[in-house]
Amino acid sequence: MPAVPFNCSSLQGNELAYIRETIAIGQIAGDQAFSKKCQALLEGTLGVPHALVTTSCTHSLEMAALLLDIQPGDEVIVPSFTFVSTANAFVLRGARPVFCDVRPDTLNLDETKLEARLTPRTKAILPVHYAGVGCEMDAINALAARHGIAVVEDNAHGLFGKYRGRWLGTLGALATQSFHETKNITCGEGGALLINDVRYAGRAEIIREKGTNRARFFRGQVDKYSWVDLGSSYVMSDVLAAFLFAQLEAWPAIQARRRDIWQNYHGQLADWARAQGVTQPTVPAHCEQAWHMYYLLLPSLAARTALLTHLKARGILAVFHYLPLHLSAYARRWGGRPGDCPVTERVSDCLLRLPFFNSMTTDQQAKVIASVLEFQVPA
Repeated sequence: MPAVPFNCSSLQGNELAYIRETIAIGQIAGDQAFSKKCQALLEGTLGVPHALVTTSCTHSLEMAALLLDIQPGDEVIVPSFTFVSTANAFVLRGARPVFCDVRPDTLNLDETKLEARLTPRTKAILPVHYAGVGCEMDAINALAARHGIAVVEDNAHGLFGKYRGRWLGTLGALATQSFHETKNITCGEGGALLINDVRYAGRAEIIREKGTNRARFFRGQVDKYSWVDLGSSYVMSDVLAAFLFAQLEAWPAIQARRRDIWQNYHGQLADWARAQGVTQPTVPAHCEQAWHMYYLLLPSLAARTALLTHLKARGILAVFHYLPLHLSAYARRWGGRPGDCPVTERVSDCLLRLPFFNSMTTDQQAKVIASVLEFQVPA
C-alpha cells in the first residue's frame, strides 16, 4: 500500500454499533429501520419531499430513467466528462445519449451549449455537479422548462453542496446520490434517489421494490402485494443502511474536515501552480462546494504523466479521472469524433486528482504538498 493512498475509508463513530443493532433486532434486509432513518435524515436536512436509499447511484439513475418512461429513440443530454453510469442508465432503456461539452472553469455541463443539442426527441438533461460544485442550474432549468424537458441532477459528488443557497440535489425533478467508498459519506456501495417532483414518489417506491406494491402492503394499505409495474431490486440492505446512517449523522464533521484538507491544498499550492502554469479548481462565488475532491489541471498530458510518476516514486497515489464518453468504443456508434467536445478532451488529458479522504493526517497531506512543490513542469 502506498505511504499516501488516493482514498482510505474510515469509521466516523457509530457504524459498528448500528450494524450490531440491526442484526440484533433481525432487520438486515432492505427498507427497514436504518433505511428509514437515512431517508428521514436526508429529507429533513435537504428539505426534499422524498428520499429513497438504493444499492448505488447507478441504480438511482436507472430508476430515474424508468420514472421518466424513457423509450427507444428518446434522447438525453449528458456531459461527455462524467462516469459512464450517467449515460448508461438511460441507454439501457433505449435512449440515445447526446454528449455536451463542459465549461473550462468548473468542468460542469456547459449550459451555453445545451440549446444547440435539443431535438424533438430530447426527454432529459443530466447536469453533473463535478467535484461538488454546482452547475448553472438557473439557466439549465429555465431552458428545460421552456421545452418541457425533465432535469435529473447527477449529484454523486455534491451532497451538502449548495447553488445560490439551495442544496444540490434539490434543483431538478429528480436527483441521484452516491455513497461509494470514494465519496465523502459512504457505506462502500450505495446510493439514493431524491424526489423533488412529488408526482414521481409513488411509482418510485414501486420501481425500487421489483415493480411491486410491497411497500404499500407493509403499511397496511393493501391486503396483499403484487406485480404492478416495471422495476428491479434497488433496495439497500439495512446492514449497509446502518453503516450509512452513522456516516450521515456525522456529516457536519466530515464536511468540516474535508474543507480543511481542500483549503490547505489550495493555499499551499497556489504560488507553485501559478509559476508552473497549472490551473487550480474554480468555485464560483454563488456556489458552496461539497469538498469532494482536489484536482490540478496540468498544461499537457506529458506534464500530467510526469507528475503522476513523480508522486508514485514518493509513495503517493494520485490518479486521473474520466475519459471522454463521446470517444469511447461503445459511444462511437452514435458518431462521436475527436474535436466534438474540445474542453472535455483537454481536461481528460490534463487533470490529476490528489489524495483526499476523511482520515487523511496532517503529515500525509504535508508529504503530498511537499512532493508536488518539488515538481517542475517539463519545458
